[in-house]
Amino acid sequence: MSDALVMTLIQRALETLLAIIGPMLGVAVVVGVGISLIQTLTSIQDQTFSFAPRVAAIFGIFLLTFPWILQVLVSFTNALFGDFTLYIK
Repeated sequence: MSDALVMTLIQRALETLLAIIGPMLGVAVVVGVGISLIQTLTSIQDQTFSFAPRVAAIFGIFLLTFPWILQVLVSFTNALFGDFTLYIK
C-alpha cells in the first residue's frame, strides 16, 4: 500500500464520519443555543437543564437518521473492501 492510498482512505473515512455526525452536531448546537438563551432570560443556571434536552435531541435525531447512517456506513465499507481487493492483488 502506498502512502497516497492510505491518505485517500483516511480522507474518505473522515468525510464519512463528518457526514454521519453532522446532523447530530447541528441539532446539539441549535438546542444548546436555545437552552442557553432560555437560561439567560430566566436566570436558571442548572446544569441538568442544559444537558438533558441536548441529549434527548441528539438521541431523537440519531433514531431518525439511523437508516441513512447505516446505508452510508454499508456503502463506505463496500467501497473500502472493493479498494482492498484492487490493491492487494
